[in-house]
Amino acid sequence: MIGLLAFLLLLFFCSGSCLAADAAVDVRPLEVTVVPTFTQLQWPDWVLGLDEGLRCDPRPMIITGAGDGSGRMFVATEYGTIHTFENRADVEQMHTFMDIRERVKPYKPNENEEGFLGLAFHPRFKANGEFFVYYSIAPTEARPHASRISRFRTKAGNPQEADPESEEILLEIPDLYWNHNGGTVVFGPDGYLYIVVGDGGWFNDPHMNSQNLHSLFGKILRIDVDHSGSGLPYTIPADNPFRDQPRFARGEIWAYGLRNPWRLAFDRETGVGWAADVGQDAWEEIDLIVRGGNYGWNLREGKHPFGPGGFPESEKLIEPIWEYPHEVGKSITGGHVYRGKKFPVLQGSYLYADYVTGQVWALWYDANRKQVTANRTLREKGFPVLTFGEDDAGEIFLTSEREIFTLVPAE
Repeated sequence: MIGLLAFLLLLFFCSGSCLAADAAVDVRPLEVTVVPTFTQLQWPDWVLGLDEGLRCDPRPMIITGAGDGSGRMFVATEYGTIHTFENRADVEQMHTFMDIRERVKPYKPNENEEGFLGLAFHPRFKANGEFFVYYSIAPTEARPHASRISRFRTKAGNPQEADPESEEILLEIPDLYWNHNGGTVVFGPDGYLYIVVGDGGWFNDPHMNSQNLHSLFGKILRIDVDHSGSGLPYTIPADNPFRDQPRFARGEIWAYGLRNPWRLAFDRETGVGWAADVGQDAWEEIDLIVRGGNYGWNLREGKHPFGPGGFPESEKLIEPIWEYPHEVGKSITGGHVYRGKKFPVLQGSYLYADYVTGQVWALWYDANRKQVTANRTLREKGFPVLTFGEDDAGEIFLTSEREIFTLVPAE
């Protein structure tokens, strides 16, 4: 009885990482922390609502470099604007790269999962000026909720500005609900565009979208944007798992059984795709994405059966490599595997956070042993983390509704 009591006390007092792994996992705090950066950067008055006397937060949903050798940073707001600025801490001025607010569903605090959600620059952006976006379409009575994935290009002869009229729509996905839209668009190491689509929303995945291979909801899609054919502005790569099974599944699907991944990122060194999938009732999870993988939702949540029809562990369903319970946090925000130069102590770790508590971690995974070896805290609590991003050198940034943050050595 004493031994059982000690074990239960250990589960209660340790962080969520203890609940998800064995005692060999290193959970010591790291001597790295999170601080504001670009603190002198001036957002346009019309982004902050000052031109109308209605103060609002800029809500930066994406922060990234373009990989074009310019060293510029790009930040996109949930409202439908993209801005660019020099990557230095004391920068003051930002330049508006694109403004498509009239096409994007207006932000609502009680429906805060819609808007401009994803931005990815083509690997050859410097040469072709192409970039790709994911946004919720401005509603109509006939279509109150829908997501759009589009290609844009910069203005001819002017890489400093996008051409809003260059939009080429790749996919549109009508929806019934406002939540669980996913929203990541990212190029993989193979040069294909990966698109993260949530399960379509509401609770419990009521339409069983995630397990339905005829539906794009609850999926990670993979398309070739450099070619077109069969009446589509893209092609489906030959090695997509369901490409040649049109009666059985949509060919765009790369992986499925996901709830609402926020976000997907590829390790610059290994090429492995990491996804943080937001949970519902009890568990948040981290998954390694593989070709044709079924990640279990809504049969399982994390490593556990979900609901009355929940499934036990199965070889056909891929378990997360990590999970934490809602006693620790209630909405995971996925980041990147650190491959920068400033923090050797973080090398190879996957950085992620919880939106509700603001806790930030660095997680190490041993792929050979298929085991997490460390889950170390960078910050215990703080601002809600909207998203992570990288500059072209692989250094990490985070955003809240109001600010941009970076990493520094802890004092």
